[in-house]
Parts: sequence; C-alpha cells; structure tokens
Amino acid sequence: MASSSTVGTRPLLHASLRHEGRSFAPWILLPTALSVSSVLIYPWLFSDALERKAFAATIGANPALGLIFGPAYDLSTTDGFNAWRSLALGGFIAALGAIFIVVKASRGQEDSGQAELLASGVSGRSSRLLTAVVMAVICSAAIGIVSCVLTGLCGGDWASSALLAAGFTVSGWMFAAVAAVSSQIGADARAATTISVSLLGILFVLRGFLFSISAPVWTSWINPLGWIEETRPASGNHWWPLLIGVAFAVVVAVVGFALQSSRDFGQGLIPSRPGPPRGSAGTPLSLAIRLNRAPIVSWAVAFLGLGVVFGYFTRSVKDLLTSNPAMASIFASGAASPADLISAFVTTILSIVGIIVSVAGVQIVNRVRTEELDDRAEPVLATAVHRLRYLATNVGVALLATAAFLMIAGVVVGVFASTADIGITFGDALLQAVATIPAAWTVIAFAVAILGARPAARPAIWLGVLVSFVMTVLGPSFKLPDWALGFSPFHHVPDVVVTDPDGWGLVWIGLVALGFLAIGFVGFRRRDIP
Repeated sequence: MASSSTVGTRPLLHASLRHEGRSFAPWILLPTALSVSSVLIYPWLFSDALERKAFAATIGANPALGLIFGPAYDLSTTDGFNAWRSLALGGFIAALGAIFIVVKASRGQEDSGQAELLASGVSGRSSRLLTAVVMAVICSAAIGIVSCVLTGLCGGDWASSALLAAGFTVSGWMFAAVAAVSSQIGADARAATTISVSLLGILFVLRGFLFSISAPVWTSWINPLGWIEETRPASGNHWWPLLIGVAFAVVVAVVGFALQSSRDFGQGLIPSRPGPPRGSAGTPLSLAIRLNRAPIVSWAVAFLGLGVVFGYFTRSVKDLLTSNPAMASIFASGAASPADLISAFVTTILSIVGIIVSVAGVQIVNRVRTEELDDRAEPVLATAVHRLRYLATNVGVALLATAAFLMIAGVVVGVFASTADIGITFGDALLQAVATIPAAWTVIAFAVAILGARPAARPAIWLGVLVSFVMTVLGPSFKLPDWALGFSPFHHVPDVVVTDPDGWGLVWIGLVALGFLAIGFVGFRRRDIP
C-alpha cells in the first residue's frame, strides 16, 4: 500500500474516535459484565462440590446450551465456569461490535455522503478504511483490557482472565478484517453488514453444533471461532491458538485493502441491480413486503437450518440423559424424570429459536425508521396513505413473518422429534412453536413502542431481545428468582406437553404486547416525520 493512500489517517482517526468513541461503551460493557458477573456469583450459587456436580450434570444434559456456550471443560471452579459462560458469547459480542464499527466508518460514510466530503480534503484512498479498522482494533483491545482487569480484581485468576480477555480481543480483530472485506463486496453498508454478520452467525452455530455432536477434533480447526475455543482458559491456558487468529486477521485485512482499489467509490464489487423503470408496489402492504423481501427469504432459510440443528439434538437428547451418571442419580431420587427433562428441553430450544425470531422481527420493524431517516417515508405519507395504515402494514409483515419463521423451525423440529422415540410427537413440537409466538410478538411490540413514541431512543429497540436472552438463557444458571426471570416474555411460555399446561402467562404477555403496540401507534400518529 503506497504511503500516499493513507495520507490523513491520523487526524481522521483522532476526529472519528472523538465522535464515535462513546459508541464503543456497550461493546466493552457486555463482555466485561458477562465475565465479572460469572466470577462474582458462581461461588455464592454453587458453594459446595455436590451443587457443582449437579450443575455440571444439568449442563451436560442440554446440548442446546453447548450450541451457545461451547464446551464446558471444567465447571467445578470459578474460572472454569467463567470460561464456559463467557468465552464464546463474549467473543461473539466483540466480533459483532467490530463489524458494526468497520462498516459504519467505511461503507456507511459512503452511503451517507460523509466520505465524499472527507475525500475533498487531504486524505488518501485507503485512509477511511484504515481508520475504520484501527477503530475496531482499539475497541477490541479495550474490551480485552477492561474485562481482564475487572475480572481479576473481582476474584478471577489473573492468567485465566487474561487469556479469556485476549480471546475477546482476537475475535474482534478477526471479524474487523472480515468486515473490511465485506465492505468492498457489498453493494451498500446494509449488504456489507449482512454478509459479515451472516458469516459470523454461521460460524458460531457451526462451532457449537460440531461440539454438541462430538465431531472429530480436527473440525474445530476449520472454524476461526474454534481457534478461540481451543485456548481453553482455566483448563489448559493455551495461548498459541490466538496467534493463528491474529495471522488470519492480518491476511484478511490485507485482502480487504487490496479489494478496495478494485471497486468504484460508492459501489461494491457485487453491484446492486437497477430497479424497474416504473414501480409496481401499489399499496403500503406490497411496499412493505418488497422492502423486506430479501431479509424475509434469508431468515426463512436460516430458520430451516436452525430447525435441522435443533431437531438433530432431539434425536440424541435421550441418550445424553441416560448415559450421564449424575443425571441417573437425579432420576433415581425422583427429583426429575427423563420425560420431564425432554419436554423441558424442547421448550428451551424453541424459546431460543423464538429469541432469534424476535431479532428478525425487530429488524423488519426497524426498517420503518430507516425509511424515515432516508427521506423515503415522507413521499409515501404525502399521498392518501394514512400514517397508522403505513405503520400497521409494516408491523403486520413483521408479526406474520416471525410467526412463519417459528412455524418453519417447529415443523422441522417436530419431524425429527416424532421419529426419535423420545415421547414428543410432531403435534407436540408444532404446538410448542405456536405457544412461543406471543412471546416473540411481545419483543417486537416493545420495539414498535420505542420507534413510534421515542424514535430518538432507537438503539433501545434491541433491549427486549437482550433482556429475553439474558433472562432465558443466562438467568437460570444464576438461579435468578421467578420475578426476575419473568421480565423475559419467553419465561411465560407454557410447556404444552405436560398435563394441564398453564396458559395464563400467554394471556398476560399478550396484553402487554397490545399495550406496547398502542403506545407505538399513538406516538407515531402524533410525532413529526422523520
């Protein structure tokens, strides 16, 4: 790379950090909170060896948790628990933050017109991309430093905490490089983000799936996220796999800078197709469907794949339970039965699918605000289209799409479960998926309330997804009380397989969802556009 191509990087980096530095805070806070909370609460929750053994047995009997958190090498120590609970998930958060930082500071500026203004000054062609990558590198390093120091100060072993934190940092660096490449390939910032996040999601699920099915060891080395898992904090402390991650980040970043010289300003290597000479969307509904057609199709394929992954787990869960000595002692004491745990397992995996479904729904609803800010909603509302009708069609598409996604996953899981001889029929799995739909709709309704009444607080639309994930997936491992778990709408989804399931929870969250929708629609009718 010629030195002239990076002219102006230093002042641009300084200005960008002053302007965007505060946006790093959530990405630093989340992995740090995950790690610190683990070392603080684990000794209090599991104070003796018997409780720790029972907890390890429960984790080992639930492959769905392995899909998210990865292998539990040692749950008998605080640092081993922290590594299991934080390494994969914290690395995922760090990688996600790096992707958003790089895309926003590179292709996002081209889409908004800021890049053209910067290019009119003294700045080289590669200065913006270099600034974006360096910002992501700094943010990822900050995640590692802050999480390491605070975890160590709160009682974590310094060596294990440092390795865990380094895993967060290298995960961010790897996907900052991936985002640098996708920013050259995608037609715009949204396409570039979709490419990077999709790759991250696929690799994350693949990592957990291969572990959960006890795939050969070599499979972990074909996945960059598998390299981070092989560091094994607190149960091996292997630093050398991080060197592979750093090398990967350097090579992929170099590819990204090379590709930048091959594309036109404001365009991607994969250009967007020109639209028809005359629009065909004659109603707000057809417009909403057309705007969200590509993500709806992509999400549908993704949930078909998730259905296969989770459905495969249902075929092996019975063997996992019966082959686990600790679980056998639990069954012998009468504390639980295999049928109870299997039905609870199906409920759990469909709740996880429901949380992911809510991400898709919030993304569709978020498109309403994007159209406003891009000055495309105002011409539509200048016609005979009423505001409430415009919002209702977009919200309706989000609700119906999420219901369809859950049904797709439910059908696939039902097919696997009905042929696995685990006591779960196709109808049971499908009905459980139907019972999960209101919980996903509640999360979407919360996003509608924010976008309709307080669009300035737009980032808060993801709060419902975050709370649902924390309380549904992480809450039980911390033995949180029912009133705290109840903040997640998925906590109120009944297990339809048990005798006389309690459906009142669905009634209450349904009323909450209607309340959120009412707030959103009233606010949207009264506020200014955009």
